[in-house]
Amino acid sequence: MAQKRDYYAVLGLGRNAGEQEIKSAYRKLAMQFHPDRNPDNPEAASEKFKEITEAYSVLIDSQKRAAYDRFGHAGVSGAGGFTPDFSSTIFADFEDIFGDLFGIGDIFGRTRGRGRTRAAQGADLRYDLEISFEEAASGLDTKIKIPRWELCGECGGRGARKGSEPETCPACGGRGQIRHQQGFFTLQRTCPQCHGMGQVIREACPKCNGEGRSRVEKVLSIKIPAGVEDGMRLLVNGEGDAGHHGGGPGDLYVVLRVREHPFFERRGNDLYCTIPISIPQAVLGTEIRVPTLRGFERLRIPEGTQTGSVFRIRGKGLPILEGRGQGDLYVSVTVVIPTRLSREQRHLMESLLGSLQVENTPVQRRVRDKVKDIFG
Repeated sequence: MAQKRDYYAVLGLGRNAGEQEIKSAYRKLAMQFHPDRNPDNPEAASEKFKEITEAYSVLIDSQKRAAYDRFGHAGVSGAGGFTPDFSSTIFADFEDIFGDLFGIGDIFGRTRGRGRTRAAQGADLRYDLEISFEEAASGLDTKIKIPRWELCGECGGRGARKGSEPETCPACGGRGQIRHQQGFFTLQRTCPQCHGMGQVIREACPKCNGEGRSRVEKVLSIKIPAGVEDGMRLLVNGEGDAGHHGGGPGDLYVVLRVREHPFFERRGNDLYCTIPISIPQAVLGTEIRVPTLRGFERLRIPEGTQTGSVFRIRGKGLPILEGRGQGDLYVSVTVVIPTRLSREQRHLMESLLGSLQVENTPVQRRVRDKVKDIFG
């Protein structure tokens, strides 16, 4: 009897591989060595497929993997050799991997329960909601109208006319799948008559035409918390489309679009703005009124303030989302230089220029020294 290969080597994995890595490696190899994809040498492909399936069924199970890591093949083999334990979890993994690729309901011939109608989860929905900058700052309660599928009130989602019931599909016997034997494998494909539902409706509900759902416009109340930002998504559980045949509803995602403010710039929870001041205000100092999102605040400008100086007003920014406190407001001042002067103003400025001796100010001296350092 040939010696078994290391399971990690079979799947081309390291011993620290995670669950998703194991699934990805198995999916890739299973697609490569599936007998249906190797018609020229199905026997060799079948043996290889069984080998990788055996490795996968051990490594994907945390308890079996721990035993294998400690004792090797002896830790997961019975007296008669390895017997795959195809539990419901393993089968679910196989169906997840092969269902879309081959239409396989169960690659090892397992059958579904008869008469079971497969419920389908409803789709998630998205709604783009535009709000103002001020509404984002303060929060608001609003209403939105969304088109969606809702459970038919006439038939309760069954799709059949009142007084009648869906019947078991005669083509698949209620399994929703048609079985085909292909060598080593029993393949199952979706029944073309009932489309996998396992039941057929002879008398359709006149309101929903057998769909079990109807299209409506639903008005919902939405609460927008204070401090939200542009692009944020709010999850509203269970307000998406109703599912097929009793499947649960999807969710609704409200995507926020916050309009920009004409005066304030937002950076996180802080606000930034620019305020112009005159030359006398910058030189002598002054007190100015600064607009905020909630009225005006007084700000003291010290004498000798330069263009670009920034002052902070604490707690006048935006609320911290789902937390306590507020951001701050940062005020940048710009000294406005007049472009036109009257004769009297020019005379005063010339007199002021002579008395200030600008060339001897510390700022000018620093600039002059830097120029000498650069140009020699």
